[in-house]
Amino acid sequence: MRIPVMWRTGAVATTVAALVAVSGCTVQTLGPPAEGTTDGQTPAGETPAGTSSPPGASPDDAKPSKPKPAAPPAPAPRTLWSKGDQGRDVRELQARLRQVAWLFEGPTGTYGGSTVTAVKGFQGKRGLPKTGRTDTVTWQRLLNMTREPGKWELYASGGQPAATPDPRCLTGRVLCVSKTSRTLRWMIDGRTVSTMDVRFGSQYTPTREGVFNVYFKSRHHVSTIYDSPMPYAMFFSGGQAVHYSSDFAATGYYGASHGCVNVRDEGKIAALFSQVRNGDKVVVYW
Repeated sequence: MRIPVMWRTGAVATTVAALVAVSGCTVQTLGPPAEGTTDGQTPAGETPAGTSSPPGASPDDAKPSKPKPAAPPAPAPRTLWSKGDQGRDVRELQARLRQVAWLFEGPTGTYGGSTVTAVKGFQGKRGLPKTGRTDTVTWQRLLNMTREPGKWELYASGGQPAATPDPRCLTGRVLCVSKTSRTLRWMIDGRTVSTMDVRFGSQYTPTREGVFNVYFKSRHHVSTIYDSPMPYAMFFSGGQAVHYSSDFAATGYYGASHGCVNVRDEGKIAALFSQVRNGDKVVVYW
């Protein structure tokens, strides 16, 4: 018996459909590309299979990102102070350099040769350019290593402003000595003739306070108690005198007298010694 052709055709179709279901393939329709596709491939505007672009991303999102421009170079350190500069800031720089043992003389407020040498040493030790100028980088490193200097660190070798004269100094001829500012004013009838830095006795040998008079002058005096020189001595209270001190000139306020009023500037006290007379008033006050 012959099998009808239609049955054979339907069997073939059924067999093909079964094979497709097992293989998981998709039947491609031959013919011209569908609208919106390219060469019968992926439709334009769609992401090809196997890419990682997120859903909804535009075609440009799949392109490699451009490198970001390099950051601009850091500005060069700015010079704050250099040789020849003067002022309170220079004095603080010097005091801080003393704290880290790069400067040994007391602050003067003038950026001189010794300060240049100290700054170079500090810079070289820390790998900074050894210019001797204090720039912003050098200053910040120094700030990080030191503390705020006190008043008498800033004026360890003198140079501080003189205090307002005590009212008792405003008449006559007076050696007006302030313990607050550590200064001596030589005054005549309320006018300041000269001013100089002074140092006093320690807590164990304090300089007396009050109103006194010069009763004895000795140009080349030597202490009979301590066997130490007291040039330009002007005695005003027992063994206490105003006189020049080479130790004060060398070490500043890091030392003390035995009760006398020490002067560190020999030229100034020499001029003062020639003007002061026995009987002139001495006022020592806070």
